[in-house]
Amino acid sequence: MDLKRLKQNLSDAGCCKNTSDDIIRMCEAGNMEGALHMMRKDRCRLMDELHESGRKVDCLDYLIRTTENALKMSQVHT
Repeated sequence: MDLKRLKQNLSDAGCCKNTSDDIIRMCEAGNMEGALHMMRKDRCRLMDELHESGRKVDCLDYLIRTTENALKMSQVHT
């Protein structure tokens, strides 16, 4: 495995330096199962962040629709 490319990909994926360093050390030591486990764990972290961001977007979408509807109703009554 090309460690330079691995390091860049881990950085591009948003892995923190400590996690990246641990994964790289595992790869260098031949502990590919440990490295894979850490990569999957960080993927889960990213998916949690993605879902949390989605919930926040949903909340803003609700507020936008509610505000637009209130604005339309106030314009009808004026």
